[in-house]
Amino acid sequence: MSHVTRNQPAGTPTWTDLDVPDVGRAKEFYGALFGWEFEPGENVYTLCRLRGRAVAGFRHVPASDSPATALPGLWCVYFATDDSEATAKRIADAGGTLTRGPVEIADQGLLSLATDPSGSRFGLWEGRALVGCETVNEPGSLLRNDLTSPDPGPAREFYPAVFDFTMDGNDDLPGADFTFLRRPDGHEIGGILGDPEAPSAAWQTLFEVADTDAAVERAVAAGGTAETPSDTIYVRMAKITDPFGNTFQVGARLVNKP
Repeated sequence: MSHVTRNQPAGTPTWTDLDVPDVGRAKEFYGALFGWEFEPGENVYTLCRLRGRAVAGFRHVPASDSPATALPGLWCVYFATDDSEATAKRIADAGGTLTRGPVEIADQGLLSLATDPSGSRFGLWEGRALVGCETVNEPGSLLRNDLTSPDPGPAREFYPAVFDFTMDGNDDLPGADFTFLRRPDGHEIGGILGDPEAPSAAWQTLFEVADTDAAVERAVAAGGTAETPSDTIYVRMAKITDPFGNTFQVGARLVNKP
């Protein structure tokens, strides 16, 4: 497990949140699945906590039949930055689009939303009172983010240009079009997977669980749906869809794997 008490280095996935049409129903589902606690009330933005530490957020967005305002269907990953304005400029220079911000979120920090050249959505977080996820890499918290794209080339140019990432392949996956993304200090922050069958480019969110099969059972009992768990080289994983149609993955680390 990892408890985070200060801002992460620039380019690190540091926060994740989800647009939901019904915060109360979201609390019921994700509380049953992950054991999260929540800030009181039905606010526009709700912090999700694991044993008192912030791990995610819900943003209330009314459901709509209009495609222009439809919920995105995925958790949004936010990358740490220590200079929102400078990173926003690098996003634009690299061919991305800033769609919101930077905007002050009370005393919590500065938030920005953007899309990369292939249309994948992500955010920036410049932490102040809230450094981002205060717990990661333990059951009930964020474990990993990877970008899946039918055409990974633009993403492999964009993210190194914005965050100074380096890239290298994965010898454990010789048949996959996969590249690690690493910060300048060598720390792996995620990866980019080329998948010709992917419907569009998107960042995928993986939450850690202690037992994938048990998590699937909890998700279904709470009103979601799930695919049959399967073993990858690192984790036993399953794709879950919440009651609103948002998708994400859960995974339990396999014994004797790093």
